[in-house]
Amino acid sequence: MATNAIERHASKPYSPVIRWLLDSDPSIRWQVMRDLVGAPTGELAAERGRVATQGAGARLLALQGSDGRWGGAAWNRGWNSTMHVLMLLRDMGLDPQSDEARSALGLVRDRVTWQGCGPQECDGNAFFEGEIEPCINGQVAAVGAYFGQDVRGIVDRLLAEQLPDGGWNCAAANGSTRSSFNTTICVLEALLEYERAVGVSPQVAAARLRGQDYLLDRRLCRRKSTGERIEKDRKGGASWTRFAFPTWWHYDVLRGLDYLRRAGVTPDDRLAEAIHLVMSKRDDDGRWPLETRYAGEMPVETDQGEGQSSRWITLRALRVLDWYSTPA
Repeated sequence: MATNAIERHASKPYSPVIRWLLDSDPSIRWQVMRDLVGAPTGELAAERGRVATQGAGARLLALQGSDGRWGGAAWNRGWNSTMHVLMLLRDMGLDPQSDEARSALGLVRDRVTWQGCGPQECDGNAFFEGEIEPCINGQVAAVGAYFGQDVRGIVDRLLAEQLPDGGWNCAAANGSTRSSFNTTICVLEALLEYERAVGVSPQVAAARLRGQDYLLDRRLCRRKSTGERIEKDRKGGASWTRFAFPTWWHYDVLRGLDYLRRAGVTPDDRLAEAIHLVMSKRDDDGRWPLETRYAGEMPVETDQGEGQSSRWITLRALRVLDWYSTPA
């Protein structure tokens, strides 16, 4: 749908940044219509439906092999595996009820295993049974729940792996007792997606709220013990204050805020520093740049490149700021 056709239904002309966002891929456009424009339901559904048939979403779907896999693997250290493509399709908002999504997910469910992609003891696991690392299992559970697959087994495992401080850490199997922001955000997104899919469970909700508090008590970027700002994570050295899309397994402040927005958390003063950081990155055109791209093979391009204005970052930043500024 052309930008001017959408704008005709608006009570006032759109700002230049909204027009720029609407002049884009259907996967971005429908979310702008939902989260920033308030488009009519019928137009919103029609635009969302185009994710499966046009643009980046359609290109991703076309890359699936007859064996159900993308990139020849359930998971890999690049970004073109089955898990990573499903994460992108979830970010893009591919309608789980669409014929295209049902067909693609049926192939994954029925044909994809973890053979050669994880610990040997998981080789025979079906894709939606997951493997053993909570950061990977969190991502698998998030996409599985979003696309209507049975991931209860993964969720039960994640609940059992929550650490005393409220978060999760892949290194817990090696004796770590402190949680990781990276792992925790992956698990939190999974638990939220699971609750949205099957309804609220007291056990899942309690674990998720403890995990949220882990982030909030650290103001999304500080050590609880000293109050020191964490500029880079220990694993890989990525900066939490530099925004990326896709984020993959990496945490950053904008990803934390966007999760809290989706979870319906009422903003409080623990978020002030993180919100200020987001606001400080907006340029004179009202846009945000893509600050970081993680090394690895992208299945399709989603932005113009590092350092360039990013529609994905701008969309996420604007809806976070709207959430923060809207009275409870």
